[in-house]
Amino acid sequence: MNTSRPHRRDFLRSLALGAVTLGLPTRRASLAQADRTDRPNFIVFVADDLGWNDLGCYGHPHIRTPNIDHLAGQGLRFESAFLTCASCSPTRCSVMTGRYPHCTGAANLHQPLPADQVAFPGLLRQAGYYTASAGKWHLGPEAKKNFDAVIAPAGPSGCETWVDTLRNRPKDRPFFLWLASLDPHRGYEPGAIARPHTPADAVVPPFLPDIPETRRELALYYDEISRLDGFVGQVLAELDAQGIADNTFVLFFSDNGCPFPRCKTTVYDSGVRTPLLVRWPRRIRTPGVCSSLVSAVDIAPTICALAGEDMSPRFQGSSFAELLANPKLSIREYVFAEHNWHDYQAHERMVRSRQFLYIRNEFVHLPGTPPADAVRGETFQAMIRRRDQGRLPPEQRGCFVVPRDREELYDVRRDPYNLLNVAQDAKYKQELEVMRRVLDEWARQTADSVPAEPAGDRFDRQSGLPF
Repeated sequence: MNTSRPHRRDFLRSLALGAVTLGLPTRRASLAQADRTDRPNFIVFVADDLGWNDLGCYGHPHIRTPNIDHLAGQGLRFESAFLTCASCSPTRCSVMTGRYPHCTGAANLHQPLPADQVAFPGLLRQAGYYTASAGKWHLGPEAKKNFDAVIAPAGPSGCETWVDTLRNRPKDRPFFLWLASLDPHRGYEPGAIARPHTPADAVVPPFLPDIPETRRELALYYDEISRLDGFVGQVLAELDAQGIADNTFVLFFSDNGCPFPRCKTTVYDSGVRTPLLVRWPRRIRTPGVCSSLVSAVDIAPTICALAGEDMSPRFQGSSFAELLANPKLSIREYVFAEHNWHDYQAHERMVRSRQFLYIRNEFVHLPGTPPADAVRGETFQAMIRRRDQGRLPPEQRGCFVVPRDREELYDVRRDPYNLLNVAQDAKYKQELEVMRRVLDEWARQTADSVPAEPAGDRFDRQSGLPF
């Protein structure tokens, strides 16, 4: 184990530099601003409930994602990208505003983005960009003012209107397209793709039981990932056909982890770590991998900087534009995430460095129940049966344990699945103190607090049925 001295030095430096090391911006404009006379186009692909490593380019051996893999091979693959929340609408509102969920006024699932929030597509629109959203919306009615067009899903994938949106745009302006899928969100049905995956293709993480129920659901989840991949390929082909791929910045990410127990809604890596791919042939001439920590709040300032626009003073992230030219650089020492109401009462906060993950649970009397649709799924129902039969091993009981540990600390280099909580291990005492204080400082800077009257459960935690 590394000694604690480097971590203590990092923390002391973070206190001295304040917002810089925590990833909060200290200036409005990025050094990497674009020339306004030749501004790039932007396409942002948003997958719905895609786990960070459930793509071929992130090492999955069986999921068929040739188009997304090709995208990764032509640009940068970010290995340490994290969301600010593992919940659909709070993540989207956070990305749109470059702010943490508790600062957007839309921290809970289904809360609309308030009218007073500044969304970066609106800034681009004011600067002359054509802005359009196609597919899943989930941002509320007020956010539509930031777009010239908001096009609803026209099929089960949510991606069916993507190519037409690209074709029908005005040709005399640069554009920003927010292309949001419904794939691979639950519920799952056979027939999503012509050549479906099989249960034998499933790679079951150790926190889920390797049983037929889990494998069946994972195979159907894989099918929707492949369906999404096909639509991504169609958009990329259309960029080539229009001759505009060279100066189009393409970003691909997911709004949260996969919709299985101990993934979506959690602040473990399985919930908030995201695939993040960027392709921009004009600027990224050498494809590669970037290991720098980046956060979802960094997307808004990055795109504004590359468009040649000043960053909004409301942004709480920092541009990662300089990583496109030099992926070996580092823009932040820590990333932060939160879990608020999503079907069930919750309040968890997380800070992560390259080596350590620290979690603080406020409602220790409540179990880590997954979203209600996952509770209703056959994997979780099988886990309940195995728990009642005494057949569920410790690493698979996390969704049921009460009381929970108020503090969790994981050495992610040794424990990539975040299964061994070392918060009570004396060998990690100083690392624990550092991470505590970093989280406290972030909470202070972002005015975070525990709600006096948190929203309660709206679904049963055993059946997933609404009250």
